[in-house]
Amino acid sequence: MTEEAGKGGVRPERPGDRPIASSGAGPQGSFGAALGGGDWPIVVRGLRKSYGKVEAVRGVSFEEERGSIFGLIGPDGGGKTTIIRSVVSLLSIGGGEVLFQGRPVEREAAFVRSHIGYMPQRFSLYQDLTVAENLRFFGDLFQVERGELARRLEQLYAFSGLGPFKNRRAGALSGGMKQKLALSCMLVHSPEVVVLDEPTFGVDPVSRNDFWTILKGLRDEGTTILVSTAYMDEALLCDRVALVYRGELLAIERPEELRARFGEPLYLVETDAPHLAFAELMRGGQCRECNFFGDGVHVTLAPGATIDSLGSLLAESGVAYRAIRPMQPGLEDLFLKLMKG
Repeated sequence: MTEEAGKGGVRPERPGDRPIASSGAGPQGSFGAALGGGDWPIVVRGLRKSYGKVEAVRGVSFEEERGSIFGLIGPDGGGKTTIIRSVVSLLSIGGGEVLFQGRPVEREAAFVRSHIGYMPQRFSLYQDLTVAENLRFFGDLFQVERGELARRLEQLYAFSGLGPFKNRRAGALSGGMKQKLALSCMLVHSPEVVVLDEPTFGVDPVSRNDFWTILKGLRDEGTTILVSTAYMDEALLCDRVALVYRGELLAIERPEELRARFGEPLYLVETDAPHLAFAELMRGGQCRECNFFGDGVHVTLAPGATIDSLGSLLAESGVAYRAIRPMQPGLEDLFLKLMKG
């Protein structure tokens, strides 16, 4: 695991040699192999964790299916990192239990760390080492045999697109390339399960897209992926997502099923003055819910309100608008609705 290993943590037990085949722009072959523990390699039951008087995680429970991408989605400070660090055995558990491949993580830390690839929020590799030196370091740390390591490194270069930059120092890489290097270091010992804490935070949109293409390729080859993110659009790329707020799970579903749970008509007020429109709609009492978005204002109607009455309210307030039209709810809309509820 990058954070523990890269900063002098416990040396992991040697994992079994598993194939790590890749060529071209995407992964080919398998980056992970099935262990025991049924179809749920990660099981979290009633997890609780406090920091002093602050209860950061409050009774969180979920199971992740093997060979899937499970997303923890929510704002900063919601408890995502605490959940992630509990799963990879870096935090003591205040209550409940976390199982990895059927084993309690607090009692089986060495097993967990040798079979999980962990990528923390911050870039934790060695800035003064080159791409190749960082990868070789992690290969040695995880006791990958020299001949096998050489083969895996070439595959990882092709897999990540870092081949032309193998002699560049890590500190001189772009944000997106740093994340690809961190992921490659995490994959050098072919972990069965990959855990990533907000891996695309601060990364440009093109690099974010490239990174998720890599993750989906890993998933398609059988790797189990647990990932946290504050980007709602990334939730749509997961197989299942859990919406996290103030240490609790608001909902767990497939993304398309979550969006279907909104349960009432939603309207978009298109205007070049969304802040003014939002203020007037809130003041006028025509909305059950009213949320400001970059493309306008999203509105659910109060009892007795209509599209015409919304338009009249805005016109009387001197707020110009182009249209008020029905729209499909997004995950952001559902999250805000559940959060307020």
